[in-house]
Amino acid sequence: MNTPTGRISRIGTLKTLLQRFAFLSLILITFALMLIGKADTVLVERARTAMSDAVVPLLSVMSEPASAISKAFTNFRELASIREENVRLREENNHLQQWQVVAKRLETANLALNELLVLSPEPAISYITARVVGDTGGAFAQSMLTTAGSEHGVDKGQAVIAGEGLVGRVSQVGRRSSRVLLISDINSRIPVLVGDSGLRAMLAGDNSNRPRLLFLDTKSIVSPGDPVVTSGAAGAFLPGIPVGQVVRVEENLVQIEPYVARNRITHIRIVDFGLGEILSELNSKQ
Repeated sequence: MNTPTGRISRIGTLKTLLQRFAFLSLILITFALMLIGKADTVLVERARTAMSDAVVPLLSVMSEPASAISKAFTNFRELASIREENVRLREENNHLQQWQVVAKRLETANLALNELLVLSPEPAISYITARVVGDTGGAFAQSMLTTAGSEHGVDKGQAVIAGEGLVGRVSQVGRRSSRVLLISDINSRIPVLVGDSGLRAMLAGDNSNRPRLLFLDTKSIVSPGDPVVTSGAAGAFLPGIPVGQVVRVEENLVQIEPYVARNRITHIRIVDFGLGEILSELNSKQ
């Protein structure tokens, strides 16, 4: 009669044999599969396809819980982000409402002061949008040809701007076209203000991409990055039109980088500040 101890001994011996020959069996099976694959590739490909077809649904089912959990975590994160954004927007809205109240008070005070001072209103501003059809940039001229002329309301001397700032002024006007003298042209002279302190200077073109600043006070402190805007002196332009920023400061040379890159200009706006009528009235009175 077999004892339990004998059975345990035989089971242990069988496990030991299986462990010894398991690695060798796997190697033999691998070589067998390789030989079958070399001998009949179509069969192997069919078997692989069948296995993929059988496994994909299972993987799809198994991936659904993981996908659902991932979506749930994503929704939680988005919900937290939305709450934070909502809090920020509420604070910003409250801040803007406070500024709105201040702006209304200032507007009321401004109107009252204008009535007391009998201040004449600023001239009305109108725009004419035109397309650039020619660029005569070169060593001796810096100008552009546009599709707007006198029949569209364009007049000589009007300011020309693009989205970022000043481009130049109208130098010639035809019936259906006009020529724009760029701020980089050697004949261009524009009175400007430099920096936050409003230093007065003259922006002079030299047919390069970086016009110069002239007539700066020798004691003035100008640094790269200082903004440059029109001053409105001589009645050429209204004050405050962005022009560019200082990029180079040397002993006798201050250059600016215009906000508008001429190689990106396709459309421009010709601006009528109403200064022409004012100047003509002044000239007629004199």
